[in-house]
Amino acid sequence: MTVYADKIALQNRLFAELSSMFGREVPLYDKSLLVNEVTNRTVCDLLAAMFPGFSVSDAELEKTSSERHGAIRIGRRDEYRWVARFFACFGMEPHNYYDTTDIGPKSQPIIATAFRSTTGPEHRIFTSLLQTDYFDDETQARIEQLLSTRQVFPDDAKRLIERSEAQGGLSEDDATQLIAHATDRIFKWTGRARDHKLYTDLCETGFKLAADIACFESHHLNHLTPNTLCMDLYTAAMRHCLGEIDAQAFRERAVTVLTRFTQNADRDYLKLSFKHVSNGAIDSYEHQPLSAGAIEEAADALVDRLSKSDLELWKLNHAGFKDSTEGPAWDTPVLLRQDAYKALTEPVMFTNPDGTTVESVHTARFGEIEQRFYATTPEGRTLYDRCLGEAEAAKADHPQLAKTDPEAWEAEYSSYFADFPKTLPELLRSGLVYASYSPTDAGKAAAGNIGTTDIHELVERGYATYEGLRYEDFLPVSAAGIFASNLNQYGTKSTAKTKPTYSRAMLEDIIGRPIIDTDAVYRGLWAKSLLDTYEALGVLQQLDNATRDDLQTAVDRCPAFDRGAVAARA
Repeated sequence: MTVYADKIALQNRLFAELSSMFGREVPLYDKSLLVNEVTNRTVCDLLAAMFPGFSVSDAELEKTSSERHGAIRIGRRDEYRWVARFFACFGMEPHNYYDTTDIGPKSQPIIATAFRSTTGPEHRIFTSLLQTDYFDDETQARIEQLLSTRQVFPDDAKRLIERSEAQGGLSEDDATQLIAHATDRIFKWTGRARDHKLYTDLCETGFKLAADIACFESHHLNHLTPNTLCMDLYTAAMRHCLGEIDAQAFRERAVTVLTRFTQNADRDYLKLSFKHVSNGAIDSYEHQPLSAGAIEEAADALVDRLSKSDLELWKLNHAGFKDSTEGPAWDTPVLLRQDAYKALTEPVMFTNPDGTTVESVHTARFGEIEQRFYATTPEGRTLYDRCLGEAEAAKADHPQLAKTDPEAWEAEYSSYFADFPKTLPELLRSGLVYASYSPTDAGKAAAGNIGTTDIHELVERGYATYEGLRYEDFLPVSAAGIFASNLNQYGTKSTAKTKPTYSRAMLEDIIGRPIIDTDAVYRGLWAKSLLDTYEALGVLQQLDNATRDDLQTAVDRCPAFDRGAVAARA
């Protein structure tokens, strides 16, 4: 029996190679990874002081920090299907449908899905498809004609993908070849583009993103995002290293950020952020207050480390850092927060249809960072969208406040999220986020003598424990905010006679496979953990039929489970 390479191991190899490729192309990216490593180490050292017994080795920190979210933009439907088939070779399936053509003033002419593993993903690729019918007839024809003449996927790469599909996997040698095609051609930045007139026309009419897709010869990565453990510490460090704030301003900001971080970091944060540490170990840690000078010492050490020559990012080609972070307020641990250093202006050689060339520049590739929190229930997402809408409206009323007085803006922004509880237990009691539950030894010992199915009471009595489910997906409004900041364009309306409408079914037809609804995954994981916990505690039969049926239906609809392995409970 032939044994093929493990797809998740290949996925890790692929993203390691993509990261190396991107670092060679963009030196600022490699340096931003080092800033993230330095700030993450500061966080880990403070956590070790707060929770004796907790530790993170350099190798574990590298793994935690190296989780990657990338983004690519595709021009043609057939190219998009090949991309989907490519990622399937690495155990990555399409998750969620995103339509950014209809998000108000930030609208862009793309629809998208994200390719990732269904459970425990470490890497994700937000993959956009240009909608050429978003444009007037003449512009649509020009874009489609240019796109029709390019060949991004080499024939050998297509053969390897077809081989993987036919036999259910790839050998190590074949996988190595396919990864090489990804870094040598499919996702490689070449600095070469075509049709400078079309490029200019699109940019001048507000469609820089479309120009980035239509005129270049490959699906170049426009960012590759690492995972940070404390967003606001990282952003302050980057601004300092880029020369936007001096050492004293950074130190003051670091003290503020680390003070509130250590006041809020708890065992739930450890479970959310460090996969290598067992929940049992985390539950066993005793919390100890930091010494009076610990944060001051940490801030001083950071100032000293960031002053070293290897972190003089201000010497590199850069356009500064974004003015404000996208997503929820710093004290609201739901979904995810995103920020970025702004897109770089890079030289490009254009070849025109008549063979002439034009030396020009292009601005598209940027350095995003993200910090992930808890997956929201539909009720939580509704509340989030309302809070965000109010915060975005306030930002539109005084758009310069985030830049001129960031602390005032931060305080105002947080006020719009006041209706959100700030701890995981409170979020769970309010029904705003998902968790995975499990029985404790005490609960199993008491099985048969427990008179409640209230999961919160079971937790309080020590019969069950929980772990918040981390949000593994994307936020269209936040993504559009990142795009807008980096393109210096805040969306553009459709120029078609009648704006087209797009659907999930349409993108599924292009991909050739169903798109997974991630809320069904989160809800299914939550429901199965409840059923398993109730069964282990001997209270499953106490559930009313409607509740049991609802939970079982959620399990049955969850793509994370093998349908044949999840039997309906009697």
